[in-house]
Amino acid sequence: MIPKYIDSVQVKEILTWPLVNAAVEEALKAIDYSERDAANSEQSYKQQPSRTITTGGNASKLLLTMPGYVGNYNALNAKTNNDQLHCSSTLACKVVTSFTNNQNLQPPLPNILANVLLFDINTGELQCIMEGTQITAWRTAAASIVATKYLYMKRFPQQFQTPIKLAIIGCGVQGQSHALGMCATFNVSEIYLWNRTQFKADDLALKLQKLYLQNSMKIFVTKTPAEAVREAAVICIGTYSPNALINYDMLKSGDVHINTVGAGAVHFGEVSQDIYDNAVVYVDSLINARTELKDLKANIIGEIGQVIREDRRTENKCLTIYQSLGMAAEDATVAQAVYNAL
Repeated sequence: MIPKYIDSVQVKEILTWPLVNAAVEEALKAIDYSERDAANSEQSYKQQPSRTITTGGNASKLLLTMPGYVGNYNALNAKTNNDQLHCSSTLACKVVTSFTNNQNLQPPLPNILANVLLFDINTGELQCIMEGTQITAWRTAAASIVATKYLYMKRFPQQFQTPIKLAIIGCGVQGQSHALGMCATFNVSEIYLWNRTQFKADDLALKLQKLYLQNSMKIFVTKTPAEAVREAAVICIGTYSPNALINYDMLKSGDVHINTVGAGAVHFGEVSQDIYDNAVVYVDSLINARTELKDLKANIIGEIGQVIREDRRTENKCLTIYQSLGMAAEDATVAQAVYNAL
């Protein structure tokens, strides 16, 4: 079998937020590391093992390999362009490089570059090599969207109709994906954008203005992270900062949910310790958390997948954090949806 190659242009033509959100929700729901069921946890570990990380000389140059299997999940049929579901199983491996200096090149490249390998579920043959940088950006934002749905929006009777004020801290690739995905999925009444270099925030604001020209959504570019989060109920923060950009005193009182997708040597450096001290934390993968968040002093309740399966939280804390690490299962289900659509 000669594997098919699907480039970023083809991938982008197929990706939609309903498609990606549904695929990622199925991936999160499928993986269960619950210590209450050792046999189930062992099986999940085999289906979604911990990623491997290799440095390319220093911590600013990383190579990650992420294998994963998702079996018997419900997938949207992108070809029919409706909500028709079909049962699917996927075996895949994502290979990722994270080079923090790429943004400074001329011309600049994304800091994170990826390819997804899809294998025939019956024979193990390599079916497809798919450019995965777009998938990485979309699925990471989709995981935050799903976490926001289950950890925050379900606090309100009307859920998706409830207007929210949204803050985006960091307007790079992940900031843009989170802003676009959140605005496409939820009723965002106000969005606040901050970036270390303001021109990226300005560019994102312009893009949102064009997309939501007829919408009443208000868009603000702020001078500081504190200004961005002051009124925000949902905060998405995705930077390479090893130092805290937001602290507890900056947050509004009442219900607040934070999605943090920080990359680099310290995944949790961009959020201050006093926020973690007052919050409960959910992750996508406990097995990865035990390795990559071993130095994080926080109350990690469990995986977002358990909340999805039970359709409820096990606590009622006003301040919640979704600490995104990323799983190959998410890439697998999204890549399978793209492959099936061609």
